[in-house]
Amino acid sequence: MPVYNGGQNICGASIGVLCLESYFPKPPGHIKNPSSLPFPVLYEMIDGVTIPKLLNNPTPELLAPFIKGAQRLEAEGVRAITGSCGFLALFQKELSAAVSVPVFASSLIQVPLAFHMTGAKAPVGILTANASALTPKHFEGVGAAGIPVAVQGLEDTSEFAEVILRNTRTRMDTDLIEAEVLEAARQLIHKAPDIRSLVLECTDLPPYAGRLQEELQLPIFDLTTLAQMAHSVATRKAYDGIMPWA
Repeated sequence: MPVYNGGQNICGASIGVLCLESYFPKPPGHIKNPSSLPFPVLYEMIDGVTIPKLLNNPTPELLAPFIKGAQRLEAEGVRAITGSCGFLALFQKELSAAVSVPVFASSLIQVPLAFHMTGAKAPVGILTANASALTPKHFEGVGAAGIPVAVQGLEDTSEFAEVILRNTRTRMDTDLIEAEVLEAARQLIHKAPDIRSLVLECTDLPPYAGRLQEELQLPIFDLTTLAQMAHSVATRKAYDGIMPWA
């Protein structure tokens, strides 16, 4: 058996997640539901930072606890780090500079990928929790400045906005959320019918990605699938297959 250095309290988690503080349900597909992923993850709670706080008042002072959290995750041995809110795109550069493992702070880091994969002409559709809070600085933070996008938010919904954006209660009707997400997608297509891909900024949206794809018939990028790619990149294994006889 090999000899290992040790030093980690927990071993075997490939992806670390910086978690905002929220207590509404996280259905399968959400990055904060570990059953969403086929590999172990490690969670680091950033106490006191809520979704409303990050979206509505993203001051520079918020960065420090995320950097400390990322460094704790790296010390525990994770191979890559993400976050539980797409608006952490604002801190992508600082977080990735603070640790030596890869950081993909937001699903928005896939916007250039989606654009170039689909012909580099059509705008990338963005479904976000709050369109008014999503600024050019968020796209700049993940290297997506200058990529044409069409954005639709969920800030004018009832169930999604009350539970997730305003944090007024923890009980949540996922059927209502799904209906609101699908309606937002229809609004996006109505105003930008030429989009050829969709990026889900919000980590609360991947549970509905299957229904969205049925409706839109487009490639859909989100944080959960990105986490699976990052896991594959960070934990490569030898291929086992068949070759011709020597």
